This record gives sequence, C-alpha cells and structure tokens, in this order.
Amino acid sequence: MADKIDTYGAPYALQYRKENAHDDNVWCVAWGRGRYGNEHENENETCTDYIVTGGLDDLVKVWEISNDRIELRHKFEGHSLGVVSVAISSDGKICASSSLDSSVKLWSLETGELLKSLEVGPVEVWTLAFSPDDKYIISGSNSGIISFYNVETGKAEKTMDSKGKFTLSIAISPDGKYVASGSVEGIICIFDVATAKHIHMFGDHALPVRGLSFAPDSQILLSASDDGHIKLYDINSVRSSVAATLSGHSSWALNVAFSKSGNQFISSSSDKTVKVWSLADKQCIHTFREHKEGVWGVAYSPDGDKVVSVSDDRSVNIYKCPV
Repeated sequence: MADKIDTYGAPYALQYRKENAHDDNVWCVAWGRGRYGNEHENENETCTDYIVTGGLDDLVKVWEISNDRIELRHKFEGHSLGVVSVAISSDGKICASSSLDSSVKLWSLETGELLKSLEVGPVEVWTLAFSPDDKYIISGSNSGIISFYNVETGKAEKTMDSKGKFTLSIAISPDGKYVASGSVEGIICIFDVATAKHIHMFGDHALPVRGLSFAPDSQILLSASDDGHIKLYDINSVRSSVAATLSGHSSWALNVAFSKSGNQFISSSSDKTVKVWSLADKQCIHTFREHKEGVWGVAYSPDGDKVVSVSDDRSVNIYKCPV
C-alpha cells in the first residue's frame, strides 16, 4: 500500500510512504539521478530520480520518482540472501548491491540488466560505495579489508587493511582523497587513497560503527554507532580528534548522511526515528517519528531538499526537509 501524505505546507513533513515495499525488513537505501540523452544538448537530456532499496527478502528494488510518488521500475533477483548495502554511481546509471551471500553485483538502472558480478571471495560484504569518478566500487567486509574493484573489469586493484575484525561501514570523501572505515569494535580508520596508507585511527565509540559520511568539503567526517552517539571529526586538524559528540537517539544510531550543502545532516536509529541536525549549532532541529520499527537507512535527494528512509517495518518514507 502507498500513501500520499498531505503536509499542509509544513516545512518538515512526511510527504509519501510506501508500505510493504519489501516482503521483509529493509536495511539499505540510496537516492540517485540518471541523465540520459545528448549530454552536450541540454534540451535533449532527460533526468530520472531513482531510489534503490535492499531488503532481507534477498531483493534489490529500483523505484522511479514521479510527482512525489515512487513506482517500482526494476526488481533484481540475483542475490540468494539478504541485501545489506546498495550504492548508486554519481552519473546515476549503475547500482551496486552487496548481500550476505558473499556477492557484489552491478546493475543498469536504465535497463535493469545485470552488468557484472564481482569476485569478492568468501567474505560478507556489509558496505559499499562508489568512488567519486565512478571507476571503482569500494567494499568493506568481515575480513577487515577495504577493497577497490574496477567497475569495468570487476577485478580488485587496491586493498587497505583496517586491521579490524569486521568492517560495517565505509565512506569516501567527495574529493576522492580519503576512505574511512568503521568496525564492529567501534574503531574508525582513515586511509589516504593515493598511497593506500593508514593515516588516522579513532577509538572514541564504545560499540560498533554502522554509519559514516563525509561533508561535501571532505574535511568533516560523521559517524553513527550502536552506543547511540553521533560524532564529528575534523580529519585535517592537528589533533585529529573528536570535534563534537551529539546525543539524541535513545538506542543504536544506525546511519548518517550529510546534506548537499553541508549545513545539515540526518541520522537514523533503532529508536524508530530520523533526526535532522544543524552542523553549525550541533543541535537536532527536527525529529521524524513515522516509522514503526528501527530505521536502518537514510539518504538525501540529489537536490538536498528531501530525505528517504527505510526500516524494519518494511516501508519507504520520503520527507520534506528544507535546507
């Protein structure tokens, strides 16, 4: 069932809800924009917004957005166990998905075709990200190894060792210079992409780090942990220590994402809420409470004025979120 919500002009509001989007818990989401046609003639270019979700029903679903509603465009059935991470290339043409079946797959968002299955070995890949130039898929797994897979060849070309037992989250800075990984031990590692060398390690979280996000300027890193806290790090400061600790969730903080402007960020939690935060004030400025179960995934729209969230309640929610 899908519900179009009347927001009555409220600045922060649930705009649309897709109930029973999957047949099991929904753990991951990404929002991207595909551009098709002649890139040199804007009048012939069309843009399509996609929301990609992954669930414990082993499915990846691609939703097309039209008139503030989402309609199912593709259903990818290549995984044999739950899908735990999805990512969309910056050009909006390719989706990557990883599953508990130890596979990573690349799909065409336009045609729905399976483009490639990556050979990742007998590991559980819990987190994925595209490099800013879309040349690589970056993965983190239960081995603690961060791998860069060439999108064209499907082969691993670079690895980084977090020396952790289990990597739950990764993020790459928008300038492509840094990769951050978060482990089940609560450790965050920062790597220099050019040299593949470890340059910082933060051990400020007491429990697993499930979410990471770099600010648009690539200087600030956000983390979300099972300890319920969100932390901000200035990775170029002399001390390279915690710049702020934000508390507001009453249970695990599961994911975080920066807005396009970098002035705000969002977080999701097993306490069933999505929170919007001001970076300048380090304060929560709104809390969405529309989910009935824990909220595993959140993402901003390409324009930065909407937010999508997915949950154990199997729904996909879209919110108005002014910047």
